[in-house]
Amino acid sequence: VHTEDRVEWIAGLNLWTDSFSEKPIGGIDPRNYDQTVAGAFVQSTLSFSDKWILEAGLRADHTSDYGFAVLPRVSLLYKSDPSFTSRIGGGFGYKTPTIFTEETERLQYRGVQPMIPGFVDLERSYGANWDLNYRTQLGEVSLSINHLFFYTYLDDPLVLVSSLGVYHVATSAGYTESKGTETNVKVEYGDFKLYLGYTYTDTRLHNGMETNQNPLTPKHRLNNVLMYEVEERWKVGLEAYYFGRQRLNDLTYGKDYWICGFMVERIWEKFSLFINFENFLDARQTRFDTIYTGTVTNPVFRDIYAPVDGFVINGGLKLNL
Repeated sequence: VHTEDRVEWIAGLNLWTDSFSEKPIGGIDPRNYDQTVAGAFVQSTLSFSDKWILEAGLRADHTSDYGFAVLPRVSLLYKSDPSFTSRIGGGFGYKTPTIFTEETERLQYRGVQPMIPGFVDLERSYGANWDLNYRTQLGEVSLSINHLFFYTYLDDPLVLVSSLGVYHVATSAGYTESKGTETNVKVEYGDFKLYLGYTYTDTRLHNGMETNQNPLTPKHRLNNVLMYEVEERWKVGLEAYYFGRQRLNDLTYGKDYWICGFMVERIWEKFSLFINFENFLDARQTRFDTIYTGTVTNPVFRDIYAPVDGFVINGGLKLNL
């Protein structure tokens, strides 16, 4: 780290390793892999004035199976006063292929085949975003609002393809565009905190002359959390998440659904007790849609786009040593 009057420099090295191994089950070859990522980075922060701040950086990584990735980024921050800020920026990114994705987790990895380096490539991303932030105090109520515009271009996107109940993570020949907005509102009054969020995402997969909505990506999402918190005594939370309908790989559409949860924690000096009621409305794909067509003896499996485990209760004891 090097700091001057209005400039700060940060440089460093990074090393990341990932290893996974399993025993063969169900006739599927072990999905073992080892991945090592080594790189270097440099970042600079330049304050033009009290209102304008520029950040720029460059990072270079080498992945053991997929080669080099060079990742520049830049952002410009504007602060008009303590209540309002805005930032615009962009940069490059990448993702190493892995069987651990949101889609394969929903499948609980059943039927997911091993990754084969050489048949998949790094998923490279190029993105830009612009956010607006506002804070104010209305009597005893504290209000903060954040609004974000985003755009992402994915080259060689990783997709999950299926055939007769067998799934492969593969590199698409085309590209994916994602654009949308996200709005988050936080309201605080006494011991109560309310978080409201809405995300609109339009993601399209381009493959040659054909363009389709990216599967398993809801256009509309709501995130709502109400918290009651007395410091060092109580935590009580109620949450509700909405997922809009999603396009599936068989060109049909799934149904929209809500997931709701409730948690309570009682805190003492040396320990605390908690209980969680997860998905207490018992939202399950098997309740409002099918997970396969055909017969039990000859099924054709559909995408899993909603929970399949239903209502779950868990609790525990936390010790403060």
